[in-house]
Amino acid sequence: ASQAPAAAQSRVAEKDKKAQKPAKANYSKEFVAAYKPVETQANAPAPDYAALKAAVPGLVAAAKTPDDQAAAGRMIFTIGQKSNDFAVALQGAEMVLASGKVDAAQNAQFNMVAAQLAYNLKDYGKSRTYADAAIKAGYTQNDPQLFLADAYFAENKYAEGLKYLSDTIEARKAAGQPVSEAWVKRALATAYNNDLAADARKWGLVYARDFPNLSSWGDAIAIVLNTSNYANPELLDLMRLARATNTMRTRAMYLEYVDAADARKLPSEVVAVLDAGVAAKLLDNNIQIVKDARSVAAARIAADKAELPSLQRDAAAAGAKLVTVMAAADTLLSYGKYAEAEAMFAKAAAMPGANVPLVLTRQGIAQVQQGKFAEAQATFAKVQGARQPIANLWALYAAQKAAGTVIAPAPAAATTGAAQ
Repeated sequence: ASQAPAAAQSRVAEKDKKAQKPAKANYSKEFVAAYKPVETQANAPAPDYAALKAAVPGLVAAAKTPDDQAAAGRMIFTIGQKSNDFAVALQGAEMVLASGKVDAAQNAQFNMVAAQLAYNLKDYGKSRTYADAAIKAGYTQNDPQLFLADAYFAENKYAEGLKYLSDTIEARKAAGQPVSEAWVKRALATAYNNDLAADARKWGLVYARDFPNLSSWGDAIAIVLNTSNYANPELLDLMRLARATNTMRTRAMYLEYVDAADARKLPSEVVAVLDAGVAAKLLDNNIQIVKDARSVAAARIAADKAELPSLQRDAAAAGAKLVTVMAAADTLLSYGKYAEAEAMFAKAAAMPGANVPLVLTRQGIAQVQQGKFAEAQATFAKVQGARQPIANLWALYAAQKAAGTVIAPAPAAATTGAAQ
């Protein structure tokens, strides 16, 4: 958006010449007298643009009728365009628009060119006004909505620009019209690159919602990971979603997952993650950190499995303590015993001292893994506080699973710079 394309301006000028019907026009005598010498000079083999620009105030002063204004505006616009003087070109475009003497298509095009010229002159407010008028007049080429949003971003009005894109997207969706992926990606990248964490998380969710593929889901998860100062319990549930969506992108993510799951506490899950990392060629069994985690987990699994029935019995007892109930629920979840885990988390959620957001997140995960997608969405909706972005992503995943949505492979060159 940094420069008004000369080709676009030339097209406007050429189309506009064809659209003129001088025979029916109402030109004043004073204007004709002022205009003709300028026209002759402009049509010379080597026009003197300094002299032509000097003639502009006289043309403006002589223009009395709307037709005078339109003709003067076109000439001034052409002088500015040919001499790369954005201010003069904008003055001409504004005169043409003010004359009211252009048809609907020309009106849309002149508004967009005026918007581009104002942008180049860093008059972003005026640029937005003209871009909005162009869009309302039916201008659709080269994503004018994105241009308008950029005219907010150019002067650091991020909240306003993001709101404009959000409102535009919601209006188009409500009207059953397609939404441009470019709008969503620009909003996401703008929010993320300018450290607007809450906005970045919101747009990551929108991106994964409206364009579900490995790239959008990977970005949405990476953004929540990178913009939140999460401890291991939160990281574990976010990494579980990355694994479910097949968006474990880096060696660091696998190692974070292993660390968060803890080979001493959830050995079976740690081994599964290590195996997945090796299969994805992002982990190597010969690396010491992998060797150590696998060794601790392998040594723990047999005892862990042997202890699970008695742990479950203790947790199910009437006087069970919260720590016992949570230990049983977490162990059951890690072994894929989702129905039993769900029931245990439900019990824990009602107990005094429970970390309710954590318990509800994991109860929802257990529901998703059973295919209880509506129940899972309802559970995730209750999660408040720092875990909400994690729950929101899990809820979206549940909604897409319910709808049979396939998280497609990443399209070529799809990235917003939010890689983990």
